Amino acid sequence: MPGAYPPAAPTLAGDLLTIHRLLQDPTRLQRRLRTIDELRFVADRILTNRIRTQGGAVAYEMSEPIMNSRAIESVAPGSEYPRDTPAEGTAALAAVSKWGQAVQLTDEKLKRSVYMGQEVNRALRKTANTVISKVDKLSTAAMASAVTNTSAAAAAWNAASPALFRDVEVAAAKIVDLNQGYNPNAVLMSTTKYAMLVTDPAIAALRRRETSDNPIYGGEIDRLGKYEIIATAVANLPSDDVWVFDRDELGGMADETDVDPGYATLDNGLQYKTKRIDERDAWDIWARRITVPVIQEPGAAIKITGTGALG
Repeated sequence: MPGAYPPAAPTLAGDLLTIHRLLQDPTRLQRRLRTIDELRFVADRILTNRIRTQGGAVAYEMSEPIMNSRAIESVAPGSEYPRDTPAEGTAALAAVSKWGQAVQLTDEKLKRSVYMGQEVNRALRKTANTVISKVDKLSTAAMASAVTNTSAAAAAWNAASPALFRDVEVAAAKIVDLNQGYNPNAVLMSTTKYAMLVTDPAIAALRRRETSDNPIYGGEIDRLGKYEIIATAVANLPSDDVWVFDRDELGGMADETDVDPGYATLDNGLQYKTKRIDERDAWDIWARRITVPVIQEPGAAIKITGTGALG
């Protein structure tokens, strides 16, 4: 009796042949990777613009003015409108880099695990997390080096009477007052600063009581007013400060989108490839991302200083 077509998707239930079938098929590997929801770049939440690059580099403009330099005038009936030449931003060029790492998964490790799929997941996740951590560090460092505007906190965030929400709003007001059309809508901070935010009595008093999204009931603060809260390990940040920014204008990730043969590619730019090493009874698994962070509007962000070092 002929088999069904197309064949059923592989399952990770301890069958060694099924695992091998998964690892040798980029399409099935891609489907499996999509189920691992932890594989998220902070970089893509900060620099939301998607910039396509080919040839190893990307050309872009920084700080493009949103208004013309010539003031408008009163126009008499029948007269021509005064003309102006729109100003352009500063031309910049960035080269993409290939960031990646490989690991080995032996047949023995697979066979000696009760749930072989867990071993595959760990190998995939660890490799991806290493790439993600590196790209996140590069992106936050690029932001910190380009952003020069600062706003001083009213008090350290671990002081007796901090003003966390006010610090964010004051910093956002300074961005808006640049009159460049920026709309600050996100805040980047370390997980330790997030701990101060989520337990701040003043913010807790402003939240709805007895609701399931309250942090005390297991919820999280993913928004503060109109701001999306983005938290990452302090090791991924250039300093333990807080940044307020317009996530739609700050910049983007320039990814080389051409896919080489044999790679499984995810929507976030992660690329995976596997290779059977018969002489070692093992699989080589490697992950990579070919990208460069691009800061297009440094004025769309500001650093809040003086929030204090927490440890």
